[in-house]
Amino acid sequence: MRVAIFDFDRTLFPEETFPLMMTHLKTHPMHYRKYNTFMRKITPMYTAYKLKLYPERKMKEDSMRSYISSFKKTSREDVDKFFAQLANQMKKRLNREVLDRLEWHRNRGDYTVLVSGAFEPMLETITNDLPFDLVIGTEVPYKEGYLDHKKKIQHVNGDRKMKKVMEHLRPAVIDWKGSYAYGDSFSDLDVLEAVGNPVAVQPEPRLKKVAEQLNWETIPVEQNQIFPGK
Repeated sequence: MRVAIFDFDRTLFPEETFPLMMTHLKTHPMHYRKYNTFMRKITPMYTAYKLKLYPERKMKEDSMRSYISSFKKTSREDVDKFFAQLANQMKKRLNREVLDRLEWHRNRGDYTVLVSGAFEPMLETITNDLPFDLVIGTEVPYKEGYLDHKKKIQHVNGDRKMKKVMEHLRPAVIDWKGSYAYGDSFSDLDVLEAVGNPVAVQPEPRLKKVAEQLNWETIPVEQNQIFPGK
């Protein structure tokens, strides 16, 4: 079995999602008061990160934890609605070339996987009409139908991406040499190096350097490549 593994931020979707999530929370008619709670948690760690006193990966993970924990005492239904509202806006702006690649992989019989650090409810809405066999994201913890703000989330980032993919694919025999992976970030390196056909999508500088050294295919995203929606 061949697989085709796709990242989300700056790959299937052409931008980083976290700034959009912040704006969505700040301006949401029902949940906007949670924004100040979130900012009180995130500001010290972000300041430490800018001063190079806080590792980037830990800052991203703790930011995601702070964001979702601001929804304490919120029902699963309301959390799902919140992410669905943002997702329905984002799904109109997907990367056209990456969508074409996804369709190409589906037509050739590849097992298609989306793996991302973004929250699963948002990813599920965005991909509900796309040909993915498997969607892996950061799980939102619940207890008795309400967000469990005491339970720490496991942000799917860095080497956790490949570990999650492997957990879901076992015990299938994978043709890794014939498989593809698409990503934009140096943190996607584990996934990209696992396949015979890595593709760097609008890569950030560290990944761009690796892609050039190893002669990987690169997809630069131009403005006219953004999917206009239905």
